[in-house]
Formats: sequence, structure tokens, C-alpha cells
Amino acid sequence: MVALSLKICVRQCNVVKTLQFEPSTAVYDACRVIRERVPEAQSGQASEYGLFLSDEDPRKGIWLDGGRTLDYYMLRNGDILEYKTKHRPQKIKMLDGAVKTVMVDDSKTVGELLITICSRIGITNYDEYSLIQELVEEKKDEGLGTLKKEHPLLGDERKMEKLRAKLHTEDDLNWLDHGRTFREQGIVASETLLLRRKFFYSDLNVDSRDPVQLNLLYVQARDDILNGSHPVSFDKASVFGGIQTHIQFGPHIEHKHKAGFLDLKEFLPKEYMKQRGAEKKIFQVTHSGCCATELILWSSAQWTRLCRT
Repeated sequence: MVALSLKICVRQCNVVKTLQFEPSTAVYDACRVIRERVPEAQSGQASEYGLFLSDEDPRKGIWLDGGRTLDYYMLRNGDILEYKTKHRPQKIKMLDGAVKTVMVDDSKTVGELLITICSRIGITNYDEYSLIQELVEEKKDEGLGTLKKEHPLLGDERKMEKLRAKLHTEDDLNWLDHGRTFREQGIVASETLLLRRKFFYSDLNVDSRDPVQLNLLYVQARDDILNGSHPVSFDKASVFGGIQTHIQFGPHIEHKHKAGFLDLKEFLPKEYMKQRGAEKKIFQVTHSGCCATELILWSSAQWTRLCRT
């Protein structure tokens, strides 16, 4: 069999070497040969490196599967393969605003990476979570503002509900495809992705014994109520608002927590903000006596329990 002559570019130091391989050589073995013959390729852990076939369109570049042979990729003499690390940092933002940087394998699909991402954060039910390109949601917020200017009759509650139903649905969110890689979906390393719960198989099992998931579930439910994705009555919105004050400010303090203390847009959906006595009704919500940390967990659990009803 005629040998295949390939140009191997060691990306970390931009060194290019021409090496010959049998077309039937497995990609894993080709990487081993490269490390043996090219001194510049011997740094780092071998398991973290791989061969990458680039393309003019970054989304079409592919990582060669270690278990495949070179001829599987229909390579030709003179083709350039990059030998480089598969790992890169990715910023992940959670709904509570916290941002974590996680090292991810660029060759893995989103579904595979969610196992790594969730485990680093402390989430066990990774199959219920997905990732969203955060910029898409920002554009939606801008779009909502534009619609409000163009339609002065949106003060009518029914039209507001129709608008929210149109703009705030799970289907509108730009969920990443679990079967494709970040690269294939145009996700660059500088981008921040939003981690959000998409499925709720084990929702009933989330309580104060799992503070990480409880907090994420609370924040997602809170935002959905405030932005109108999940419409609720004024009475129920007031209860949610009351529980939220416990989470954010702790136990009720009579001389401090009174009319004018709250920024109502952070505690009630827009259509209830001008309701008479709204703030007073929020402060009427009571809670069990407990310490600050226990109060936050108790209140978050109460919130999610009420959402299930």
C-alpha cells in the first residue's frame, strides 16, 4: 500500500513536519508516532491531544476520532493536520448570575460535555440540563422593548399576556444541539453560555438537601414568573414575592420593611406592579422561625413547592 504523506502542524509552537503513514493507521497510533518523532509534540499529556482537520469555515473543521483509520477521512498527500490539545476553557453562566470557567474537550458533543460541566458545578441530573447562547436572550429583551414602543395599547392586560406568550416560550430559546460539538454550532471560546434546566424528570426530588439545584430551580422559576412565561394570579404572585423577600433580605423587620422599600419590578410581574397595596400584601407573607441560612433554603423550597401546585 502506498504511504500517505501528511504535513503535521504542532499548533502550540507552529512547527510543521512532513511524516509518512500507512493509510490504514489508526488515528490514535498516528498521534503516538507524532509524539515519538516530533520533539515539539512531546509536551503535556498525550491523552489531551489529538489531530484536527481544519476548514475555511471553522464550523466544518473536525477532530479525527482516535478509533478511526486515516483513510476513513479520505486524506490526500500534502494535507495538513493540526496536532494540538483538545481542551479549552468555556465560561458557563448560571441563572443566579454566577459564572464558572470549565475546561471542556472540544471534540466532544454538547451532550457529552454536559456530564463534565454539571459534575464540576455539583449537579447530578445532567440529562435535565442544556445550554443556551446568552446573546439570543438579550436580543429578545431588546425586541420586547421595541414592541412596547410600537404598540401603545399594550397596557391592556390581555394583550400583555398574548405578547408574553409569544416572546417568552421555551421553544424560542436557542438551545444547543446535544448531538453536535460547540465548534459545529459556531460557539467560540470567548462566548459565555447559559446553563438552564430544560427537562424536569426529577423536579419533585429537589429540596433543601440539594442546595445547588434548589437555588437554580428557584431562580429559573422566579424569572419565568416575573417575565410572564408562567402567568399567575395577583394573590399567588404576592405569595411568591413574599417568599422572595425572605430569600433576599432575611426575616421581616417591621421598621425597615415597609412601603417604598421594595423595587416592585423585581418581585411582581409587570401587570401587578401598580396594584393597590401590592407591597403591603407581599410583606404579609409569614415564615417559620429559623436562622438566616436555613431561612434561605426553607424559602427556596417553599417557592418551588408552590410552583408545583
